[in-house]
Amino acid sequence: MTSPLLYEFQDHTVTLTLNRPETRNPISEPEMIEAFEEAIERINQDTEVRAVILTGAGSAFSSGGNVKHMRDRTGMFGGTPAQIRQGYRHGIQRIPKAMATLEVPAIAAVNGPAIGAGCDLTCMCDMRIASERAVFAESFVKVGIIPGDGGAWLLPRAVGMARASEMAFTGDAIDAQTALQWGLVSQVVAPEALMDAARQLANRIVCNPPDVLRMTKRLLREGQQQSLDALLELSASMQALAHHTRDHEEAVAALLEKRQGKFEGK
Repeated sequence: MTSPLLYEFQDHTVTLTLNRPETRNPISEPEMIEAFEEAIERINQDTEVRAVILTGAGSAFSSGGNVKHMRDRTGMFGGTPAQIRQGYRHGIQRIPKAMATLEVPAIAAVNGPAIGAGCDLTCMCDMRIASERAVFAESFVKVGIIPGDGGAWLLPRAVGMARASEMAFTGDAIDAQTALQWGLVSQVVAPEALMDAARQLANRIVCNPPDVLRMTKRLLREGQQQSLDALLELSASMQALAHHTRDHEEAVAALLEKRQGKFEGK
């Protein structure tokens, strides 16, 4: 069987493609969860990687959980309440935990429906670009369950509490233009232009010093949880490191000389 998550590296950018189009790319299966963990560990250890694009194969971005498995009470949806709790904790919840450790900026290129955990997966990324065919639904209530993968933490941070509440309490889908108006995505493009738009954004990112990119992402993530005083202290420490890199010297020289800098992560 082919890999559930395709990994492609080019021009300092890794493209990860959810590769189960025949079932609309669910992310609740053990092999997909393990593939995410392995890919993120690989990216974090590769200093040549400066950005990630995440997309789906076929017509859907991700259907989230496998509804047939819910019906049949198999896999992570089977067993006693205690077993199901453990199934979530040691199953799909490993994806948001892994994504939280991703050190480089991540772009979700949402090619089609992003439903339930698939919607939450887009929110685990730092930026989102949508195809005109994309729809987003925090649809857990529609199948009689709650967001078990961290959606109650992720979605309000993407669209605000009122919009997140509307999506979670109704389970209704929103189209790409509504997602743009609500700030869930930053761009909506024609389906055939989606990956080009994502790569263009990635190229605008990867041209910058790689160590500073990773530190900036860490600060943005920490800023969602820490006090201002704690974040300022962390910022001061990281800034001291940044000032002593060759890339900082190159960036200043390039700015003064009105040219594009060449950065090596040193």
